[in-house]
Amino acid sequence: MNIVSDVKTDVNMREVTFSISAEDLEAACERVYRRQKNQIAVKGFRKGKAPRKMVEKLYGEGVFFEDAINDIAPVQLAEIMQELDLQLVDRPAVEIVDASKEAGATLKVTFITKPEVTVGEYKGIHAPMVIREITEADIDQQIEILRQRQARIVDVDDRAAQLGDEVKINFEGFIDDVAFEGGKGEAYPLRLGSNQFIPGFEDQIVGHSIGENFDINVTFPENYSDERYASKEAVFKIEILSISAQELPEADDEFVKDVSEFDTIAEMRADIKEKLEEQAKNAAQNNFDNAVFDAIIERTDAVVPNVMYERRIDQLVHDFEHRLQHQYADIKLSEYLELTGMTMEQLRDTYEEQAKKEVLLRLALEKIADTEDIQISDEELEEGLNEFAGRVGAPIEVVKAQIPMDDFKLDMRVTKVVELVKNNAVVDNEMAAAEEPAEAASEE
Repeated sequence: MNIVSDVKTDVNMREVTFSISAEDLEAACERVYRRQKNQIAVKGFRKGKAPRKMVEKLYGEGVFFEDAINDIAPVQLAEIMQELDLQLVDRPAVEIVDASKEAGATLKVTFITKPEVTVGEYKGIHAPMVIREITEADIDQQIEILRQRQARIVDVDDRAAQLGDEVKINFEGFIDDVAFEGGKGEAYPLRLGSNQFIPGFEDQIVGHSIGENFDINVTFPENYSDERYASKEAVFKIEILSISAQELPEADDEFVKDVSEFDTIAEMRADIKEKLEEQAKNAAQNNFDNAVFDAIIERTDAVVPNVMYERRIDQLVHDFEHRLQHQYADIKLSEYLELTGMTMEQLRDTYEEQAKKEVLLRLALEKIADTEDIQISDEELEEGLNEFAGRVGAPIEVVKAQIPMDDFKLDMRVTKVVELVKNNAVVDNEMAAAEEPAEAASEE
């Protein structure tokens, strides 16, 4: 391998031209021929028995060049990257300039390299850590959730329908006195207040009783999914068939004994308060950490290749697809997009801002790791690998064989940087107090 030229064509982009000797190209062609000859059919020869010269005479001198170059190029590219000290953020693009048996091959490769990064002061960052006070209303809300879980559904026949009730109705809709498609239902279950139907529909059922027949008047929203009905006025004829309601247990000591390990409502309330306070502390810590990271991003300067953002979006979309499959009955991403009416491009757009922040933060943390000369000892590496192996449930030998060790060590270095930055950050709740008047003014 011989580097012919090395040109910086743009920020974070290098175009390197290099040559492969005739001897190396010939050796690679011979290897390719031997691998492929059993699949080569030439008239007059049994399959796999045609001499290489005959194949090249029939199909051209360069019949094996492309595969031969693909065979040899990875080694050559690795040598170039090492010689020029290149750190790539994407696969290099390789173009064959020319190739012949006499002269060998000349290739042009475009490298997209890791950007230069500068980070401002990252120690002593000020950020607020406001822990929300837990009120009696917060505790009441949690108890109400428990009551809802234990609720019984009972039939109601001695009063009119109320918000929160579930009714069964017959309905049919008319626009300009003409029944319209999709506007009819029989014994349809509807929880009043669920906003399942268009605005005003459910509210007008409230106050009516079983057996009543009545009309309600509504207007379809301007942005209604079926454009035929958008902004149209409609009349629905309604008949209430049944009404049912939730019957909630009393929040007393007997209820507490049924749903928990506690004996009294006071004990349960104390436990709920303790857990909510712990959640509030964790939320405040997360908000503090995020504020510190946002400050680092603001203090980071780098011209980031767009491909880095695209690769991060790829990963975020992949993670979303994984969650769909495991949390929502194996729904496929294509099915989700069809159900929501969203295109893949629109889905990727929703991750763009997150991807940009995450890429920039990662570059900043890696830069700080270099600045602080943070290293991973052999003992720390072994401990980290064992922990990872235990987490994924794989033998340590398999983990070591499959994980790119340099990437794993870099991840560990970044983890150390995160702790360094957080430990050197300063809690400053005066910042939060200063923001409150501005927020209040904007609300007014």
